[in-house]
Amino acid sequence: MAFQNICIIGAGLIGSSIARAAKCYLLQSKISIYDSNETVRSRLRTLALADAVPDDMSAAVGDADFVILCSPVGTYADIAKAIAPTLKAGAIVSDVGSVKASAIAAIAPHLPKNVHLVPAHPVAGTENSGPDAGFASLFQKRWCIITPLADTDAQAVEKVSHFWQSLGSMVEIMDAEHHDLVLAVTSHVPHLIAYTIVGTASDLEDVTNSEVIKFSAGGFRDFTRIAASDPTMWRDVFLNNKMAVLEVLQRLTEDISMLQRAIRWDEGDKLHALFTRTRAIRRQIIDAGQDTDADDFGRPHGEG
Repeated sequence: MAFQNICIIGAGLIGSSIARAAKCYLLQSKISIYDSNETVRSRLRTLALADAVPDDMSAAVGDADFVILCSPVGTYADIAKAIAPTLKAGAIVSDVGSVKASAIAAIAPHLPKNVHLVPAHPVAGTENSGPDAGFASLFQKRWCIITPLADTDAQAVEKVSHFWQSLGSMVEIMDAEHHDLVLAVTSHVPHLIAYTIVGTASDLEDVTNSEVIKFSAGGFRDFTRIAASDPTMWRDVFLNNKMAVLEVLQRLTEDISMLQRAIRWDEGDKLHALFTRTRAIRRQIIDAGQDTDADDFGRPHGEG
């Protein structure tokens, strides 16, 4: 089930983490990485994250039996066009984007008939980006969602599943459209809220005499961490998962209106019921192994 030659396109947090993890857990695989940024390619050579760091993307995929697109979703169509002529027969092309329906629409039309497309999304990450941000354990005990097309070769899906399991991930197979709705709820809209709240706070800095930054409490501080994520990647996420994000935002708007009424009319029972229910969801996330119950979200604290 192992891939002999793996080509990673894009050396950000996810791409560089895949390279590091593959070097740890897939010792029989040869790893090559291509990035469109010459400075990044130079850094990759210094970090020795791959067996090869080619300067030409088309040449980079020539020997690969597994190609993983790790660039922003908005680049997928151009990359697929560029690499299509040099992909070898039987190769598997995948990606790591957090939007799947548009990823399929961008890649699938350009691939040769003898190449398999197996889209995937490792649900893991941090707010950091770039080749130095990656680490081999990023995918340990995290989900990777695979969204094969209806006619995708079953063995190709199995090989991609085995790849992610080898890096420590738990694998789930899901329909692309359903994936996009689920991620709109669990990731995309929360990021949009974080960007909005931090932007609003920035607009209010003059009014509060810089006290928003000075007295940042836990809630606002955690929003700024999320809002520090790669702006190019998240721009592409929202533009490529438009319908699901708008659907969830509409539901959120309705729920916020309900909260406004509850606060305005002193309906404490409604507020308490909501807060109790959401607190229970936090416990479910911890019990599922997707976070810990360490104080202050696991941040280290000095003695005393």
